[in-house]
Amino acid sequence: MPRGAGLDAAGGRHRYYRLAAPDVARALEQLALIARPLPVHSLNDGTRARALLRARLCYDHLAGRLGVALMAALLADGILREEGTEAAQAPVRYLLTPHGRGRLTALGVELEHLPRRRSAVRYCVDWGERRHHLAGAVGGAVTARLFALDWLRNGRYRRVVRLTDAGRRGLGETFGLTPEQLV
Repeated sequence: MPRGAGLDAAGGRHRYYRLAAPDVARALEQLALIARPLPVHSLNDGTRARALLRARLCYDHLAGRLGVALMAALLADGILREEGTEAAQAPVRYLLTPHGRGRLTALGVELEHLPRRRSAVRYCVDWGERRHHLAGAVGGAVTARLFALDWLRNGRYRRVVRLTDAGRRGLGETFGLTPEQLV
């Protein structure tokens, strides 16, 4: 078996790399902008691709247009606060505010049981939207709660999630997401 195929010696499935500088990250992001999309060979491929762009799981947290819209709503409502800016070449950080802690707890997100070994609030750059969606332990806990409320259900394809009618109402009422954001 070639090196890198299957599990590595430490027993993990992932291999992580550190970028040498912020310029390298920007160059990779620019390449992603001009990269040709994978060809769609069937109606099923196209349906799956659209579903993945709309709403999916990225590990254990919500991604896609819905994940990005939720992240924007959390910032707009002051649940999360941004610290640092990409323009200043400092890494962007998001912090859960006291107001946010109260809002998420009221929704039933169990923040007191977050794993200590994992960063509470992180972000991922969404590959479809090229904007941030919420990751980290809080992102996982929020997504788990959305499933528990039956606002999200697993979709027909692996990683795809589907927003329920209750989820449309709940995300609209709770976080102010508009019908256009919930498509």
